Amino acid sequence: MANVSTEKTGQERVVLTDNPAEKRVDVHIDGKLFTAYVYPDNIKKPVLYPLVTPKGTKITRKFPLEKSVGERVDHPHHVGVWFNYGDVNGLDFWNNSDSIKVEKRHKYGTIRHNQVISTSNGEDSGSLKVSMDWKAPDGTVLLVENTEFVFGADANGYYIDRITSLTAQDQNVDFKDNKEGVLGIRVTRALEHPSDKPSVFTDANGIPTKVEALDNSTVKGNYLNAQGVEGTDVWGKRSNWVNLRSEIEGEPISLVVLDHKDNVGYPTYWHARGYGLFAANPLGQHEFSKGKERLDFFLEAGKTTTFKHRIIVANKALGKTEIDAEFDAFGKK
Repeated sequence: MANVSTEKTGQERVVLTDNPAEKRVDVHIDGKLFTAYVYPDNIKKPVLYPLVTPKGTKITRKFPLEKSVGERVDHPHHVGVWFNYGDVNGLDFWNNSDSIKVEKRHKYGTIRHNQVISTSNGEDSGSLKVSMDWKAPDGTVLLVENTEFVFGADANGYYIDRITSLTAQDQNVDFKDNKEGVLGIRVTRALEHPSDKPSVFTDANGIPTKVEALDNSTVKGNYLNAQGVEGTDVWGKRSNWVNLRSEIEGEPISLVVLDHKDNVGYPTYWHARGYGLFAANPLGQHEFSKGKERLDFFLEAGKTTTFKHRIIVANKALGKTEIDAEFDAFGKK
């Protein structure tokens, strides 16, 4: 469905283009692609893909949407930037993909794009408002999602604000405590942490091939949270934000995700893995706390809950002072 309304202003550094025939909305900043909201039939939820730095470097994994060389082929449900959860009324929305065997698909939920409500362009930012349906295998809509994406540029680089409101429909909705959630990003190899473990990667022809010895010469990723915890130790820690730092061909990169004080379960736990999964999960507290905490979030029929996150994509090394200031400013929204 084409967008319902489009607003324009005088100077438009940030321009959104709705392409319903291609099932995507492209986001350009200063004439260069930053990201796109895409909803192809072969993935089980709409995502943002790719993420591109101000210099033009793609930092999200291409698999499974594009052919690639030297990328991991694990977790085909890790696509771009997404938002879902591993246990919603007993259904797994997080792990769903075309790789799930037919006889097991009754255990998985799907998020379907419903409508582009509006787009707007602007000098410093633009916005996209969309609606989606969280569906059970029998077609029952459990949740209606209304999300506003704000795409912008400031002194620290590009950013995305994702403001997601979930409304339970005709029945109550249980978000059972589960480590698989909620805001996820799957990054390219150069943003992973170095690893010596054998794995399966795409070869020069894009064919999955087992590799015994990994080349870590260009792999320089390192997580850092607001408390100064580094590396994969950020997994299972609460924090206002996490910064994934790396370098690609001399370009310093900071990929930052900010939590928001209004979110359920604040401050969020971080489900951040060295192999390239970067996720914030405020709802799956049992495993992250080693059994000390639990959050089974419950949403009554007709009720709405809202999650707010900011993603920063910078081609410079952002420090704690800068990110704390971003967190404080975002917290006022």
